[in-house]
Amino acid sequence: MSDAPLYLEPRPARRSSSLLASAAFLHQLVDALGSPLNVLLPDQIAENAARFRSVLARHHLTGRIFFAHKTNRSSALVRRLAATGTDLDAASLGELQHALAAGFTGGRIMATGPKDPEFLWLAARAGATVNADGPGELETAARLVRDYGLPRLRVVLRLAEFETSGARRLSRRSRFGWSVKALDSLLDVLERHRDELEPLGVGYHLDTTSVDEKATALEGCLRALEELRLRGFEPRAVDVGGGFGISYLAHAGQWERYTTALTDAVMGRRPPITWGGHGYGLRSENGILKGALGLYPAHRPVAGEDYLDELLTRPAPSLGRSLGTLLLESLADLYAEPGRALADQCGLTLGKVLEVRRTDTGEHLVRLAMNAGDVGLEDHGVLMDPVIVPRDPGRGQDDGEGPVAAYLMGNLCLEADLITRRAVFLPRPPHPGDLLAFANTAAYCMDFGATHAQQQPVARKVAVSGEAGSWRWCLDDQYWPISCLGEQHG
Repeated sequence: MSDAPLYLEPRPARRSSSLLASAAFLHQLVDALGSPLNVLLPDQIAENAARFRSVLARHHLTGRIFFAHKTNRSSALVRRLAATGTDLDAASLGELQHALAAGFTGGRIMATGPKDPEFLWLAARAGATVNADGPGELETAARLVRDYGLPRLRVVLRLAEFETSGARRLSRRSRFGWSVKALDSLLDVLERHRDELEPLGVGYHLDTTSVDEKATALEGCLRALEELRLRGFEPRAVDVGGGFGISYLAHAGQWERYTTALTDAVMGRRPPITWGGHGYGLRSENGILKGALGLYPAHRPVAGEDYLDELLTRPAPSLGRSLGTLLLESLADLYAEPGRALADQCGLTLGKVLEVRRTDTGEHLVRLAMNAGDVGLEDHGVLMDPVIVPRDPGRGQDDGEGPVAAYLMGNLCLEADLITRRAVFLPRPPHPGDLLAFANTAAYCMDFGATHAQQQPVARKVAVSGEAGSWRWCLDDQYWPISCLGEQHG
């Protein structure tokens, strides 16, 4: 491996930086509650939601911001948002029940994702809005409303396969949604069930970072809105879904340097920098680079609320004027469903170092009291270095130990249990008893794939508030905005 460290330093914000610097506090938490441990910052998610709402105000738009609950199972994050003007996107019966128990009223919830009849019934019973995936869901929802005497159900039509005028289809195919070309069939269903269903509007959710594709979809939704009005409906919203993203890394240059080095390693131009020469989707065939890099773009120049601002500023592909202006002219509210972006900087995952050793080839192996399911970086293609939280802050300062590349091993008896298949780069070797802190894991990484494999414990969660020297904490399921951490949030 090359001598030059290929650092991928995380980008912690103010609260996260202060927490990472509080070594004694973090060690006390792990000593009491075990490793791995997830530490959440509920006040951060409220701040992130306020930033999204400020984008709507900047464009003189009204609308709603829905937190995509599937991002994290935390009660503290959901309860904190319940005390704000933010709404919630529930993608399962369990998430809907959790949101209602956390303080959300049904009118502040949108039911999304695949829906069984029980999920639809509770959504209708609670007065939630249903983001309908096609005519089958509309028919089932209408039957439930009629059979059980429920109030008229508000629905948003999820559309897909948009195209610019006279051009090839630009938005990619999805297993979700209904082709905008077949919109008439959805409108026929709505006309048959006018007494049961009230169409609030239309929307999309594209699995892409491309602003151009989303601009095409948004313009297509505005056209669809007019089609509903021509049928005598009174829609008033366009839902732009999620996918606003996070920029995980502090330095763009480190990301560019790493991906270049990974390509060189796959091509055999430098020693491997991953376990077993893993290429993250890249491979060499007869000296030719093949495949596609299957990694999340860990450094993004525009992400989160800035991505939404860029989308609204973007000229519509066919109509020319900005999409924000077109929304205003159409008298449409803007709905958005950020998940990852709302959870940005809202938590970190701690793992205790159990063993540090070197192989006969000189590679450093670090065994942690956690496994790959406890911090799903690999599952979501997120690469970043952990931060060493030393047990003894003075150790390693004066012993001449320098930067090191290390492979992080989990606690399962499986060859595949690597926390990351990439060799992470650290400013010095960690020591047993130190903690490795994985920053910014609240979005999908800290509990999305956690299991009780081999009866290993999953990470407990704590919610924290305060600043260095005055941190307060409680268990995640004991957090309430009015009590646990001594703050009032109305």
